[in-house]
Amino acid sequence: MSLLLEPYTLRHLTLPNRIAVSPMCQYSAVDGLANDWHLVHLGSRAVGGAGLVFTEATAVTAEGRITAQDLGLWDDAQIPPLQRITRFITAQGAVPGIQLAHAGRKASTHRPWLGKHGSVKPEDGGWVPVGPSRIAFDPQHTAPQELTQAQIDEVIQAFVEAARRALKAGFKVVEVHAAHGYLLHQFLSPLSNQRRDDYGSNFENRIRLTLQVSEAVRAVWPDELPVFVRVSATDWVEDGWNPDETVALAKRLRALGVDLIDVSSGGTSVHAEIPTGPGYQTQFAARVREESGIATGTVGMITEPAQAEHILRTAQADIIFLARELLRDPYWPLHADDDLGGYKAVWPAQYQRATSREQPIHESDLRE
Repeated sequence: MSLLLEPYTLRHLTLPNRIAVSPMCQYSAVDGLANDWHLVHLGSRAVGGAGLVFTEATAVTAEGRITAQDLGLWDDAQIPPLQRITRFITAQGAVPGIQLAHAGRKASTHRPWLGKHGSVKPEDGGWVPVGPSRIAFDPQHTAPQELTQAQIDEVIQAFVEAARRALKAGFKVVEVHAAHGYLLHQFLSPLSNQRRDDYGSNFENRIRLTLQVSEAVRAVWPDELPVFVRVSATDWVEDGWNPDETVALAKRLRALGVDLIDVSSGGTSVHAEIPTGPGYQTQFAARVREESGIATGTVGMITEPAQAEHILRTAQADIIFLARELLRDPYWPLHADDDLGGYKAVWPAQYQRATSREQPIHESDLRE
């Protein structure tokens, strides 16, 4: 059997395979509430055979949303619509996961398909974002208000309360989003963090908030269930956050009880020159895994089952996160056995007549 399609256990939770649906923003919620779009979007990937299905970045506060249409978990009213989704994902044999996030200075923006870049102004339905320092992401983004110590404490508590709600909603894996230029990454990177207090000016201070949030979430998440942290391994900019710092952070997170580092890159600087290509970020996951001793997930232009299998067999990562490829083909995991062999994909019973070459055609199959 291939490693990709084998079960994988973290703590007391066993995933049916090592394929995870990477968090992908849908910008389709109203007041942070999940709806039919989210049910079908996430549910179809569970039907398609993914072992772990993550929600999009789910905001822990209203002002922490990337857009006004993001999912949220800052209110108990947002729990029931997510319960509907986790019940369906679980019924398909998959594991529901949630990514908790705060967008920081990259909050209050337009939905990407509108073709508008930069911040939505308060008079147009947006809000003033917050961040570690008064440094805008770019000239089109509003400069954030610098968070005070009291506000930082509130952010930590917001992650805790969102984690508690996530557990009530039926999620089995929680991921802290500290990547892609959002709030926690903004504190990590010297490009966006120019503070001179306990949360800035040196490595120990810049990682403080990510450690505090991760530790606080771990404390309220059940011991038998895993906690992930997503990081950007590099800013791809000189003097920015770098792979050496990522490895050092991963070691600290492991000591706090984090179970897996979901390794991505970039997002802090518009000037980053990123040399994309097949599996271009896997090198970072491999280094974190080898040097910190923590499990890793990798993502980024992984499109073929054989490519994913090679990553696992060469010990570069433990889980394969797929994003765009699962948008193109929600049934990618079920098709993977055609390439890898040694495994018989189990299609949903409702689909088996169409997917089995040995199943006879009945009259009912020909009805329209």
